[in-house]
Amino acid sequence: MVEEKLTSHRSVRVLQGLTSSTIPKDIVAKAEPVILKQLVGDWPLVKAGKISDRYSVDYLKQFYNGNTSIVCKIPPENNGRMFYNSNCTDLDYESFKGRIDDTLEAILDCAGKVDEPAYYIASNIIDTHFPNLLQDNNLTIPRTMHPDAMKERVSIWIGAATTATCHFDALDNIACCVAGKRRFTIFPPDQVTNLYPGPLEPTPGGQVISLVDFKNPDFEKFPRFKTALQNALVAELEPGDALYLPSMWWHHVESLAPYNILVNYWWDDAPSFLMSGMNALYAAMLGIRDKSAHERHGWQQLFNHYIFNGAETANSYIPAEAHGFLKPLERLESRKLRALLINKLNR
Repeated sequence: MVEEKLTSHRSVRVLQGLTSSTIPKDIVAKAEPVILKQLVGDWPLVKAGKISDRYSVDYLKQFYNGNTSIVCKIPPENNGRMFYNSNCTDLDYESFKGRIDDTLEAILDCAGKVDEPAYYIASNIIDTHFPNLLQDNNLTIPRTMHPDAMKERVSIWIGAATTATCHFDALDNIACCVAGKRRFTIFPPDQVTNLYPGPLEPTPGGQVISLVDFKNPDFEKFPRFKTALQNALVAELEPGDALYLPSMWWHHVESLAPYNILVNYWWDDAPSFLMSGMNALYAAMLGIRDKSAHERHGWQQLFNHYIFNGAETANSYIPAEAHGFLKPLERLESRKLRALLINKLNR
């Protein structure tokens, strides 16, 4: 287990006494993981799960509209882990479209049976499958957002004792444990190399994952993982607890009970017309990565100047009338820049 290898780990900071409508803005502003103890303990969905798994399933099913979902079926020999085949060219579990109510029943039927598959439903938009569930089970997210920022997306994860292999997300996130228990092992973004990220495609959930088996790490094959563990934070969530997780932090998520539900709030306060960071990464692979070392270094300095040090660094000494794309983008400028990129890529 990770905790057996992580003898000097640090626990995530815990805040008590908050409610679903009183999350302070400085939690998000600090951009560090924090447990919000019993933040959603008053949700009816949480209270149902504390009575029994069956009561939780019956409560959830009354909101279900019958829409199908992608269901993951994980073979018993995986011990709940969703990963790759031996050469990382395909995933080692089955995915199919199915009804959520049938999957809920399958999870209960297989609970505690080591020779049965584990079922898992990942990140379904709640309003798409459970309209009206949020009326009595909701949060107020403290945001400082651009007028064109996206509305927060609320999703639900349902499954048996499964493991979401270490990955990052490009959105800020508050993860609410509403049934079962969750353990998050969390790493700051600067640990990416020490986590040995795998292929860009395929991936279990759309994001790159670590190739390290956290339950049985091979330190000969992945020696830098020891350094990652020295920088790890651990957060254990009980029903009603929530975790604020800043974007780009890596996290390995273990569902510890036979029946588990997590509700996520995802958001990005930046304008929605900006291109995704992954698209920018792909563009840099196409244009920079395979150039000579000295040229890559030169581009690194240019990226620092124009991108990572902020717009003000690049435009502060230039007359405002000539800022062009060097000023913070608004919707019109973003369209012009997108058109410019498309035109150049198509040449």
